[in-house]
Amino acid sequence: MMLLLTLLAATPAPTPVGALPTEAQIAWHEREFYGFIHFTTNTFTDKEWGFGDESPDTFNPTALDTDQWARVAKQAGMTGLILTAKHHDGFCLWPTAHTTHSVKSSEWREGQGDVVGAFARSCREHGLDVGVYLSPWDRNHAGYGAPAYVEFYRSQLRELVESYGPFFEIWHDGANGGDGYYGGARESRTIDKTTYYDWPRTWAMIDEIAPGAIVFSDVGPGCRWVGNERGFSSETSWQTISPGGQMPGMEIKGLDTGDPDGTHWIGVEADVSIRPGWFYHASEDDKVKTPEQLLEIWYGSVGRGANLLLNLPPDRRGLIHENDIASLKEFRRILDATFARDLTAGAQINAEHVRGADDARYQAENLGDDDAETYWATPDGVPVASVVFTLPEPRTIDVIKLREHIRLGQRIESFAVDSWDGMGGLSSPGARPSARAASSAPSV
Repeated sequence: MMLLLTLLAATPAPTPVGALPTEAQIAWHEREFYGFIHFTTNTFTDKEWGFGDESPDTFNPTALDTDQWARVAKQAGMTGLILTAKHHDGFCLWPTAHTTHSVKSSEWREGQGDVVGAFARSCREHGLDVGVYLSPWDRNHAGYGAPAYVEFYRSQLRELVESYGPFFEIWHDGANGGDGYYGGARESRTIDKTTYYDWPRTWAMIDEIAPGAIVFSDVGPGCRWVGNERGFSSETSWQTISPGGQMPGMEIKGLDTGDPDGTHWIGVEADVSIRPGWFYHASEDDKVKTPEQLLEIWYGSVGRGANLLLNLPPDRRGLIHENDIASLKEFRRILDATFARDLTAGAQINAEHVRGADDARYQAENLGDDDAETYWATPDGVPVASVVFTLPEPRTIDVIKLREHIRLGQRIESFAVDSWDGMGGLSSPGARPSARAASSAPSV
């Protein structure tokens, strides 16, 4: 009888809403901030996109130190790094068995160098997860545009996973087709972006050989592009979209805002470089984003529920430049100082609507316990609810962090934050937060 009564008294959890994230996607959301490393022959030719005709000897860093990359990223608060193992020029930063256009044909370290291997080891030694970028477009390969190239691409991807994995993210760029060297043909080649790569088959292969890796492209399937390279997401940002038959490289609208009725959970990733270009250019040494600019980007991406992917391009020495490091350090100092103290500590937390009056799983107090697995929930049929924090004494607050329990989907459409000064004064910033006034993340 006692067991029966207990079961009857238990409050069921809220019913999940809409498309839901996988466990791998939940872990991905928790990463929040990680880095991009753009490094190849472009670094030495002063280009952003190489044509594929660059000699392997062009790649010649004088003091390559992947440990320095990892230290800089870790000190900046990043959780991982993604390396351009092969950009559009086709030059491979590892001694691949599938082409001679790689470090093994370079005079650098007498053809014995392996940037990807050193990068992966350094990341793991410094507590960072490893990601890889493998450009689908290859302006060096003679067979690009023919069916055989797609198998070549998959073979390279498999080689990377088996040699240097596991990876937390695998990045597929949307740039496909155009002018190139193509084994000496020096011509322009176009492909059908909807069918050429047969992306569903490639993604199925990744699921098999790299379970848990999040696949990035314009439309996922693991995470999606924000739709710009400024690092900012939309103030209204749904992590669900309906990709339909859209493929990487196609013009897709609404990537930043998403769709509240979307059929798939494909989280937003905002990518931006700390410099104007993605690769290092000495002419940009005085154009590094300031700590204040980086802070605005952080609030406009992580603060709006997206993950921030910040590019740190090594210079011709093979090092992150001193100007980049200085800006990152000050950015991190400001951010750490901002969140060093929880100004709601000691507050009384009360809500008019609570799911299961005596069920500890749903109490308003859970909002202040800093535990990602606990949350406040209301009874079914309550579309608008409020919670009140009564502080023990007056405190000045300029940043508010709100997080949604995304294991149950994303359902909060808007929120307002009001302050009461105890002297009859009430202020309200409005129904949606500004980038600096509040931080809202779709997270567990």
